[in-house]
Amino acid sequence: MNYYTNIAQVIVALSIGYVWIFRFENIVKEFKQYGLSDITRSMVGATKIALSTLLVAGIWYKDLILIPALVMAFLMVSAQYFHFKSGNPWNKHVPSFMLLILCLFIASVSLELV
Repeated sequence: MNYYTNIAQVIVALSIGYVWIFRFENIVKEFKQYGLSDITRSMVGATKIALSTLLVAGIWYKDLILIPALVMAFLMVSAQYFHFKSGNPWNKHVPSFMLLILCLFIASVSLELV
């Protein structure tokens, strides 16, 4: 199970990095659409990048996995809320939903529930 968890951790980290670094213009538009401030956007981005870094470090240091996975899952639930609130089409919901599932999988393995 460790192998699959490590892959999930890398997928989450790379996805977050890709979106928040290479597709930042899109993030700016979305946060404006949601009525959220630039400070909120910056805090969310910094938090997600820090959590992604911890998830990757968790490949070698297992104690670093649980809290970042749960906080990232919370942020993905928040993303779902804002997608629903703004009436975005379903295809906009899919990425954050998939990352939510991966984060819950990572957390459940960390808790030895799976």
